[in-house]
Amino acid sequence: MTTNDLPGAGKRVALFATCVNDVMFPETPKAVVRLLERLGCEVDFPPAQTCCGQMFTNTGYFDEALPSIRTYLDAFEPYDYIVAPSGSCVGSIRDQHPMLAERSGDVELAARVARTSAKTYDLTELIVDVLGVTDVGAYFPHRVTYHPTCHSLRITKVGDRPYELLRNVKGIELVTLPDAERCCGFGGTFSVKNPDVSTAMTADKARHVADTDAEYVVMGDNSCLMNVQGMLSRQRSQVRGIHLAELLAHSEEDFAAAEPDVEGALS
Repeated sequence: MTTNDLPGAGKRVALFATCVNDVMFPETPKAVVRLLERLGCEVDFPPAQTCCGQMFTNTGYFDEALPSIRTYLDAFEPYDYIVAPSGSCVGSIRDQHPMLAERSGDVELAARVARTSAKTYDLTELIVDVLGVTDVGAYFPHRVTYHPTCHSLRITKVGDRPYELLRNVKGIELVTLPDAERCCGFGGTFSVKNPDVSTAMTADKARHVADTDAEYVVMGDNSCLMNVQGMLSRQRSQVRGIHLAELLAHSEEDFAAAEPDVEGALS
């Protein structure tokens, strides 16, 4: 197969890394670049990008969120495809940005937001819907369970796309997570405002993960993964966490040398 035959050939994609990945989990956006380039895409990283503004919006600071929206537009408007390894941030861009723009009364801003939010994709959506791929050539010979995070499931609505991609990973043993659709307890500011309830929910999620006897728990949002990893660590669990992008970026060549260096893996 030549480069021109790859599913991403001719597609220029802008990567929105997101705040939490940029600060705490840089291996995840790096994995997105490796994965998409392997599929033939040209991936750009607009350096002017900052935050999607979700934290402002979630806490009711609507006016304060508007500068983040304008920055996002300035950085990503020129691109045909925008991708982020976060169902939460993609959900904010597609759901909250239009609401805030309409509320502002700025007609031009609302029009710009409508165009840009419509071409912002979760990583799984871009791979499955735009590139038309369910087998990305990944290899991960481990027992794995998947937690569909709340925003991915309910706001971004990625549906079965992550499962389609995981089922086609060579060597994987994918096991069902009990009560998978229940929240892990993070919920952004929810975990700060309601710590006792959040901790109880996270403990339930960690117990369900451990009950699968999986070696890894995989998610599409590092914020939720960080939350569950923290609980698993406190419970002295051997289950390790890995972002979906990092799992899909691994090939047989990676394992020929050594096991993957999982960002934030638990010991």
